[in-house]
Amino acid sequence: MSRPRKRSLTLHGHRTSVSLEDEFWDAFREIAAQDGQAINALAATIDEARGTEMGLASAIRLFVLRRLQKR
Repeated sequence: MSRPRKRSLTLHGHRTSVSLEDEFWDAFREIAAQDGQAINALAATIDEARGTEMGLASAIRLFVLRRLQKR
């Protein structure tokens, strides 16, 4: 598995970054494409649902993991 790299996202008009491994980033982009969503829109949905106890990168990793487990 690769080391986390900073990735830029725009959430509700504000730029932010998350540190994700290539494998998680690639799976996240693939899920967004499968759902017909822009990656920023999907990230915003995850951001809104994550609460304050978890960082956005962790929330994205868990989202990807759960989606892959459903296959």
